[in-house]
Amino acid sequence: MLSEQTKGVFVISVTPFTDSGEIDYSCIDSLMDFYINKGVHGITILGMMGEAQKLSFAETEAFTKQVLSVLRGRVPVIVGVSNAAFANIRTLAWTAMDAGAAGVMIAPITGLRSDDQLYEYYAGVFEALGPNVPVAYQDYPQSTGVYLSAAVFGRMVKSFPQLVMLKAEDCPGLRKLSQIRADERHGQRRVSIVVGNGGLYLPQELRRGADGVMTGFAYPEMLVQVYERFVAGDLDEAEDVYDAYLPLATYEQQPGYGLAVRKEILRRRGAIASARVRSPGVVLNQTDLRELDALQERLARALGRLRKS
Repeated sequence: MLSEQTKGVFVISVTPFTDSGEIDYSCIDSLMDFYINKGVHGITILGMMGEAQKLSFAETEAFTKQVLSVLRGRVPVIVGVSNAAFANIRTLAWTAMDAGAAGVMIAPITGLRSDDQLYEYYAGVFEALGPNVPVAYQDYPQSTGVYLSAAVFGRMVKSFPQLVMLKAEDCPGLRKLSQIRADERHGQRRVSIVVGNGGLYLPQELRRGADGVMTGFAYPEMLVQVYERFVAGDLDEAEDVYDAYLPLATYEQQPGYGLAVRKEILRRRGAIASARVRSPGVVLNQTDLRELDALQERLARALGRLRKS
C-alpha cells in the first residue's frame, strides 16, 4: 500500500492506442514488461500524460483492471482518479483498490483560487473516499491552474491521514519542497514526496529531500540509475548519468509536443505498437522525427563515453 515511507521511481505509463485511436489492450503486456525490465519501483497509470482526460468512464475502469491483472502485484500501482465529481472519484478509486492498486492520485479541479477553497475541496474528496484509500496529491499548477502553498498542504497533512504522498510538480518548486521538509522537522507529519516535470530537476530535488520521482520519461532506466546512485551516495555518478540523457529529456518536455515525442520513443523501443496520441493531439512531422533521430544518436554516443570512463 502507498504510505508515507514510499520511495523510488514510479514511472507514469502512457495509455497505448491503436492507429485508429482505440485503446490498444494488446500492448499492455509489452508496455508493463518494458517498464518492469527497466527497473522501476512502481507504476502510475491514468495521470495527465496518460491521457486520462480523453478516456470514457468505461475505458478508465477497463484499462485499470487490465493493467493490474497484467502486473499481478509485481510492483505497486498508483491510479489517477481525478474527476470533477466526488461520486466518480469514489467509484474509480474503489474500483482501482479492489483490483489491487496501492493507492490513488488526485489533482484539484480548476477554479480553486484560495487556500480555503482548496482545503474544502479535498475535505470533500476524503469524505467521499473513506479512511482506507491512500492518496497522492498531484500538484501540477501548470495544468490545473491551482496553486498549492506549503501552508495549506501542511493543514491537509494534519487533517487527512489518508494523504500520504505529494507529487511535487510545481515549476519552480524547489523552495516549496524545501519548505515542506523544514515544516516536518518542526513537527509536521512526514509524507512521501515524489517529483515530476520529466525529471528535469531530479538531482536538485533529490538533494532537497525528495523520496523519488514519478514521471513518464521514455528512458525510465535513467530515472532508476540516477535515483539508485544518489541513494548509494554516488552523487557525481548520478549527475553524470543525468547529463547524458538531459538533451532528450528537455526535448520530450516541450509543451504540447512532449507526449507525442514520448510515445514515438516508446514505439521505437518496442514498448508500444503505435505512437498515436488520442485526438486532440499532436502528430510529429518529418522534421520532428529527424531531430529525434539526432538526439537518440547523441544519447548513444554519450552513453558510450560513460561506459568507457
